[in-house]
Amino acid sequence: MSERSPGGAPEAMRRRRRWPWVLLVVVSALAGGGAVAVGVVAGALSREATKPLRITYEVTGTAKDVTVTYPTWRDGDLSTARLTLRTLPWAGETRTRGFTSGGSFAVTLGASGGEVACAVTVDDGTVRTATASGAFATATCGGF
Repeated sequence: MSERSPGGAPEAMRRRRRWPWVLLVVVSALAGGGAVAVGVVAGALSREATKPLRITYEVTGTAKDVTVTYPTWRDGDLSTARLTLRTLPWAGETRTRGFTSGGSFAVTLGASGGEVACAVTVDDGTVRTATASGAFATATCGGF
């Protein structure tokens, strides 16, 4: 004789019918949590894309023939500036809006050599520095 519930259905059948509902609740909770996480990340990236930034470039040292190459942003477009410097120190600044991670500021000495130091400062506090010496050496301040 099998055990039957008051409604006449075997006890084992009632237990099997619960697991699809438990599975549905778990899957729904995971999907809802994923949607919330995507929304939070999208909001953070949107705020980052409109945030104004000031980036300052500096070169110091004893070299007399230096070429600097650095990124600039104008109206949302990225371009590269290249200058030849005969005297140091030198400083430049660019302003932009949005996420700029990964920039690179390179200072290359000419045939006469010497010593240089570069520095990049982003108004969020990010600072990158590097040094180089000798003919055709390059100091690269990257990852800002």
